Amino acid sequence: MSGLDLKICPACGDRDDHRLASGAPEDAPALACARCAHRWPFRRLPLFALTGPSGAGKSTVGPALAARLGDRVVVLEQDVLWTAGLREPEDDGYGQPRFRSTWLRMAAMIQQSGRPVVLCGTVVPPEFEPLPERELFSDIHYLAYLAQDEVLAARLRARPAWRQWSEPRIAETLAFARWLRADAASMCPPVTVFDTTRATLDAAVDAACEWITARLPG
Repeated sequence: MSGLDLKICPACGDRDDHRLASGAPEDAPALACARCAHRWPFRRLPLFALTGPSGAGKSTVGPALAARLGDRVVVLEQDVLWTAGLREPEDDGYGQPRFRSTWLRMAAMIQQSGRPVVLCGTVVPPEFEPLPERELFSDIHYLAYLAQDEVLAARLRARPAWRQWSEPRIAETLAFARWLRADAASMCPPVTVFDTTRATLDAAVDAACEWITARLPG
């Protein structure tokens, strides 16, 4: 039986939310099956969340990050899983717990190759930190790209029609951006902010590369 799916025990095949084994040293983490008590090795690495509102530059920087750091990290675009089946509301106002949990599980499987994941998509600590899958990572680091309101709005209005950027949706995005800028430093963990209003692509990529490499294990 395969242990690639972190919910499936490679010994007995039971499917459950297997937890990190109690008593496992930090430098040798393991998952444990509640049914048969089997333990198997697990790489617990940091996750890097490159976040911010739509239009701030995440998707533009992502490919450049993959080219520059591809031998050290795996860069993924969050929106590829943005399907109707995962858009599940939540009472705390943040929403999409199935979507967030699925991404954490996928990133945790990918990191078993030995390379941490850089996830490019709009996410804030209150959406990841309370989830059971959070313990699969040693840390989650957050870097938010932001831009001034008028620049962000202009970028969104210039997008292709199929992306359906209406004025109410743009206003909602600007409100989120203002909230994120105001609260970034007080979140748990704090969110690092980089302003892309006047930044060149090279400068935005450099900032992300420096931020990631400073936090890579070893």
